[in-house]
Formats: sequence, C-alpha cells, structure tokens
Amino acid sequence: MTIIFWLIVSTMTVLVLGLLLWPLLKRTAAAVTGEQEKTLSIFRQQFAELGQDRANGVLTDELYEQARRELERRLLEETGATETTPTMARRQVNSRPVALALAIIVPTVSGLLYWELGNPLAMTQLDEPALSGQGTSEGAHQSPDGLEAMVERLQQKMEQNPNDGVGWGMLARSYMAMGRHADAVPIYEKAVKLIPDDAQLLVDYADALGVVHGRKLEGKPEVLIQQALKIDPRNVKALMLAGTVAFNRKNFARAAKDWEQARANLPADTDPEMTQQLMAAIAEAQSQLGGGQETVPASAELAAPAQQTGQSRAISGTVTVAPSLAGKGSSTDTLFVFAREVSGPPMPVAIVRATKKDLPFTFRLDDSTSPMPSRKLSGAGTVVIVARLSKSGQAMPQSGDLEGTSQPVNSGLDGITVVIDRERP
Repeated sequence: MTIIFWLIVSTMTVLVLGLLLWPLLKRTAAAVTGEQEKTLSIFRQQFAELGQDRANGVLTDELYEQARRELERRLLEETGATETTPTMARRQVNSRPVALALAIIVPTVSGLLYWELGNPLAMTQLDEPALSGQGTSEGAHQSPDGLEAMVERLQQKMEQNPNDGVGWGMLARSYMAMGRHADAVPIYEKAVKLIPDDAQLLVDYADALGVVHGRKLEGKPEVLIQQALKIDPRNVKALMLAGTVAFNRKNFARAAKDWEQARANLPADTDPEMTQQLMAAIAEAQSQLGGGQETVPASAELAAPAQQTGQSRAISGTVTVAPSLAGKGSSTDTLFVFAREVSGPPMPVAIVRATKKDLPFTFRLDDSTSPMPSRKLSGAGTVVIVARLSKSGQAMPQSGDLEGTSQPVNSGLDGITVVIDRERP
C-alpha cells in the first residue's frame, strides 16, 4: 500500500511540475530566437541601404568598404554574445531560476500540507475492520509478537499526532483485540472527545466499559449505547447491546425488538452462524415473553472459579444422550454445544458443532470458538453449557430438538458431562 501510494503521488507531482515548467522553459528559448531574428533583420536592412547608397553615388568605394566593415563588426558583436541581448530577452532568460524555485517549492509545500491536513498514519495504521469488535476472524491469525509490534508503532504515531481521533479509535480497538480491556477504556475516551458523533466508536467504547465492569452495561455504557442509536438507529452492535440491556432487565419484548432490528440490518457478508445465533436469541426472548422461560435450579452449586490467565479459561467435557432418547433423530442431525451466560442474553459466548454420529462427543470451548469477537468466554461470568441436537441444522431451537443443560459453571473447568435428556415441545 505504501509503495503504490508514493508511486501515485510522485507521478502526479511530476505531471504538475511539467505543466508549470514547460511554458517557462519554452518561452525562454523562443524569446532568444525571436530577438536574434529581429537583430539580423535590422542588419540586413542596413546592408541593403549601404548597397543602395553606393549605387546612387552617395558613397565612394572606399567609404562603402569602411562602412561595411564597421557594420560587420557590429553584427558579430550583437549576435555572437548573449550579454548584448536586449532587456526583454534578458528578462525571459531569467525565468529559469523561477522554474527551479517552482520545482523545489511545489513538492515541499505539498508534502507539508498533506502532513498537516491529511492523514499520514493511514499508510501504516492497522486495518480497522480486523481490529474492531465486529471484525472477522482473520485477525486471529496475527501472531502476538507481530500484533504487539504494530500496536507499539501505532501508539508512537499517536503520541506524535494526538488530535487524530480515528487513530485513537484504532489503538483502542487494537487493545481490545489483544485482551487489554482496561488499557482500551481511556484510549476510547480520548477518541470519543475528538469524534463525539461517531456511533460505532461510541458503542465500541460502551462495550469496552461493559467488559471491564464484569459484562455489566448499566450506567455509562447504556448512556453511550443510546447516544449511538440516536446518531445511527440501525447500528447493529448498538442494537445488540441495547437488546442485551433489555434482556437483563427481563424486558423481553424490548430485547426481541432490538435484536430483530439488528438482524434486519446485518451486512450481507455476515457469518451465517452469527445470524443463526441472533435468531436463536430472538426466539429465546420471545419464549420468555410467552412464559416459556427455562430456569436453572437455584440450588445448584457453582463450580470452582476459573483461573485468570491462558488456556485455563476454557471449558471442556463430554456430551452424551440419555438411553431413552438414543433412538430418536438421525445420525446426520447437527449437534450444537455452546456456553451462554446465566445472567445475560441467550446468545452464546462460545460454540462448537458436530453431528449425532459423533456422540459421545468431547468438546472444548474457549475464546477461539466465540461467534462474536466482542463477547468471549473469558469475559463472561457464570455460564451453562447447552447441548442441542437440531434436525434442521440451524442453531435456532425448534420443536422436536433434543437438548441437555449443565449446571452453572465458571470457565476453566475440565471433565464436565452434559446429558441430552429432553425433547423441546
């Protein structure tokens, strides 16, 4: 990108300089040639007059020869040295220093104006979609050392250009991608002060605050979400988070409405699995609204707290099917195993899939299996593990699907057993 940019800039600069300098240089040569031709024309006329005076007897042969030699001497002096060129021509010849000055000034001033008014960081900044909360999984292939180095370079550039709100937003998203949530919050605050009317920036800031505060969106995060929706009522991430706030408050009708709007505005290239998960969340909210809420036993003891670092944030175990349901369904039925927060929206924070023929199925859920980069297993609180055999192959629950649910657990546990033991009505 950088090489192509400079190649285009250099070509355009050369073309502009050519348009400016060519008339100046051409005018100089044309002016000199024109003055010489004028001088020769005068001398030719004077030679003709001498010849006429001699023919008319005005000049003797001796005087004619003297006058002719004098005229020839003057002709050599006038046409043989540029110092004798008339004032008008001299002024035209001096346009060469003007051309040289333009050749220096134009590129220099252009570069300074671009540095001041343009965005020089755009050539070296990280790709924003890859770092945003709704980015694709391509960023996951970036090595930690490489990402650290790029973020460090971006941070140094931002220190040199502190008024670049877009750059601060990129740096904050980079921190979020690296899991440095606490570091991202003050950077988002700087970016929002510089660009207060960017809906996506506001909702990313709200998400970062929610992660830092234990996935709680009440308070300032909610204010930021509503502010983002006023600017862009169709912002998908703002609608999803607004639905989450409503779901947590048991306002299931509002949650379903917000998530429906989010689904309607999903980009065309959205991962189909994410679309299915959103539809499953809508169905869950609607079932809660209709009184079909599934509850987790209040007497269930929570598993041991998870460790705070590394792969200990994963949850692994085995899915089996109860003997009474073993004969139901087909071997090609899709098996979904996912984790969802006990006190949060029904959208999974991690999910894997297999088929019924893989049972008993050994699963492992971690941040790499999170369907949405902005909601990961490591940032969730207490979760339940749900195993669902779907006849339709879609994650959205349907009548006849077979399900099983674990006790509430925290991430970092191994050896969990989930039994598929009921059929959805």
